[in-house]
Formats: sequence, structure tokens, C-alpha cells
Amino acid sequence: MNPYFSILIVLIYLGLILWVSYFSSRKSGTADFYRGGNKSPWWVVAFGMIGTTLSGVTFISVPGWVSSPAKMTYFTVILGNFVGYLLIAQVLLPLYYRLNLTSIYAYIGERFGFRAYKTSAALFLLSKTIGASFRLFIVTLVLQITIFSPLNIPYAVNALFCVAVIWAYTFKGGIKAIVWTDLVQTFFLIFAVVFTIFSIQKALDFSFPEMVKRIGENPQFLVFDFGNLWSNPNHFLKQFIAGIFIAIVMTGLDQDMMQKNLSLKNIREAKKNFLTFSVISIPVCFIFMCLGVVFFIYMNQTGIPIPAKTDSIYPMIATQYLNTTTGIFFMLGVIAAAFSSANSALIAMTTSFTVDLYGVQNKTEDEKKKIRFYTHIGCALLLALVMIAFSSFNNESVVYAIFKFAGYTYGPLLGLFFVGILLKTKVRDKAIPFIAASSIALTISIDHYSVVLLNGYQFGFEILLFNGALTVMGLLLFRENKN
Repeated sequence: MNPYFSILIVLIYLGLILWVSYFSSRKSGTADFYRGGNKSPWWVVAFGMIGTTLSGVTFISVPGWVSSPAKMTYFTVILGNFVGYLLIAQVLLPLYYRLNLTSIYAYIGERFGFRAYKTSAALFLLSKTIGASFRLFIVTLVLQITIFSPLNIPYAVNALFCVAVIWAYTFKGGIKAIVWTDLVQTFFLIFAVVFTIFSIQKALDFSFPEMVKRIGENPQFLVFDFGNLWSNPNHFLKQFIAGIFIAIVMTGLDQDMMQKNLSLKNIREAKKNFLTFSVISIPVCFIFMCLGVVFFIYMNQTGIPIPAKTDSIYPMIATQYLNTTTGIFFMLGVIAAAFSSANSALIAMTTSFTVDLYGVQNKTEDEKKKIRFYTHIGCALLLALVMIAFSSFNNESVVYAIFKFAGYTYGPLLGLFFVGILLKTKVRDKAIPFIAASSIALTISIDHYSVVLLNGYQFGFEILLFNGALTVMGLLLFRENKN
């Protein structure tokens, strides 16, 4: 695609998002920034959460994964997610609403103490900074290839531009603006995928029933893998159980995702939103993986070799082999995927820093606005700097290793909430930062040497559960005596 035409598409889309943001947050105050005045419509939040959970990694990477040996086994994780979402709706949401929380980590403070509170908030900020930067980085690479590089513009400008746009439409309205802009962005994200499938169907001259039949008969259409449980990281049981806890940790224990739910009127609306989102997410994710099978069929039919980096499959086919309209919707989907996950992450980071670490609760309204303003700018710049750092590595294995590290930091959060909610144990508050750090270090070491230490065992996504278990053991080891 012509880079100048791509720029026009981007500017039109950004104009739409800024317009939606402006009209949805015209009368927003400080409280609206954090919780949207508790007036968000549940159905808008439910649909918008689809885009946030998918993110740029799902949009770009998941269709490509289908061409790898893992095939469609990631769908097992999605089914596990559904069970995790049900647990969130029945256990965590009622807890958060009963305590009337702005930041969910305040619960850890009430349950264990000051150091536990600060530790949980710091773990979230570390995880979210790396995770959000990585997800935005993956998508901005596509923009770099299609727009910025042809115009000889360095990646740093790309990163700063994208983060500046996200800051611009979130700085005033906060969560209130995000709820409505995510509605628009989720629509474009899903529409781009569906449109691409029909474009390939037309290019291959298949009828829709024939396309469905070809997908089902394709060897890549392997949803469940019941191979060797011990050495197979994609085994159904590992993936399903991991999916449950991934949902609990990365949604239920994540300020980013929960902040939208806390912007609703009451717990009844929150549950309605969450259950709707849970049901819709399954077919949406399945469509993404079916797109990967369609790509596999298309490349085999047309003789296009499968690239070594499967992340490049969707951008390559959409912009080089299919019609211009498909390329346009792909570009819109890329931008939507990038912004829908990064915008809420930026608000959540701002909220967690100002409320959890800085503590603005006792400040005047003017002081709160000032602190929030500068924190919001600081978090935006931090995201951009981490993205620029990722690009400077120029080594995919290093970047993925850093992203994986962000996943390790969610384990202690799982352990803290597990003990806090299910057990009545009191833990020495001073020990909790050391327990969290030790759990992360041990998990990284054991994961790295698991094949040797555990006689060929390979961890999959269930490493999160192992990490959480180590934290629980540490918390029980340092419990306070009853007397």
C-alpha cells in the first residue's frame, strides 16, 4: 500500500477516535477519570472488553500461530478462560464492589498490610508496563513497515506518535472515554478479520460452505492436543487449567481490566457485562484462529511460502496479495488492536501509581488533577521509551524473554489474592516483598531448567499456576502466630 494513502487512513481513523473521546468526556472530572462516574452502559463495556483482551498480539500473532506446530491448540486456553471468567464474576467482582474500590490492590492492603499493598501495586505496574509496551510494539512494527520506513522516519517517532495519540484521547475523560472509544475500536478489529476471511474466500473462488468444509478438513484445524502430557506444553489439560488461571490473573487481578467493570452502576450490571463478554469472547477468538487456517489454505493454493516469522503472515497477505479494501481494513484493525489494549493500560497505570503508590486520596481536588496530569504524561513516556528499547534490541528472542518475564510477575498476585480470599491466615507484612521476589526468581530458574530438573517436563502456560503456588507456600511459611 502507498504510505501516503496509509497515512490518510490513519488520520481519518484518529479523527474519529478523538471525536468519540471528546463527546463522551465533555463534563468529566477527577472521579470520572478513574471510575467513569459509575455510569458506563454494561453492554458497551462488554463489547469493548473484547478488543482489550484480544490486543495487537492476538490480532497479528494468533492467526500466524495456526501455521506452527501448535496449530489451533490455543483455543483450549480460551475455553479455560471462560471458566476463569465465571469465577471472577462470582467471587472477585462482588468483593471489589462491596469494598467500593478504585484500585483493586487496596484489598491487599486491607488484608495484609502496607508493604503487601505497595508490593502488589508495584508488581502490576511492572507487568503492565512491559506487557502493554510489548503489545503496542508488535503492532507499531507493522506501521513502521507500511508507513514510517518508506518515508525514512525512525521508529522512535513512530512510538512517540502512537503513545501521544493515546494520551490525547484519554487525558481528560480517562476510563469514561476509553469505554466508548473501545466500542468503536473493537468493531473495526473484528470487522477486519471477518472481511479478510471473505476476501480470501472470494480470491480462491470458494463458496462459503466449501470454505467451512476446507477449514474443518485442514490438518492445521487441530483444536485439542492429547499427546504426551509430561513433555507436551500444548496438552489439553495443561492449556485448559492454565487458561482458567490466566483469566483470573490477567483479568480479575488486573487493574486494567477491572477498572472498566468498576465503572458500572452496580454489581448486577457488572455481572451482566462480564458474563456477556465471557460468552462473546469464545466465538470471536475462534474466528481469529480460523483466519489462521484460511491463511494456510490460501498460501498452499497460491504457492506462497510460509515465512519463518509467522507474525508477518497477516500483514503480508492483507497488504500484498489481497485487494486494496482488505488492506485498508487491515490497517484499521491494526490501529484498533494497538490502541484498544494500550489506552486502558495507560489509564490503569496512572490510577495505580496515583492511588496505590503516591496516595492522592487525601489531596485537594486541584492537587489530584495536577498529580494525575503529570503521572499520565510520565506513564505515556515510559511506554514509549520501553517500546524504543524493544526496537533497539533487534533480537526477537530477547524481546520475547522480557515479555515472558512480565508474565512471571503475575504469579505473586495470584498467590496473594488466593490466600487473602480463601484463607484466614495472617502473614507478616514485612516478609511479603521478599516472598514475591523469591517466587519470581525461583519460577524463572525452574522454568529454564525444567527439562533437566523434572525429567523432560516442559512448562506451558501453567507456569503461572506454579508461580502462584510458590507464593502461597511462602506466605504460609511466614504466617503470624495466633498468640
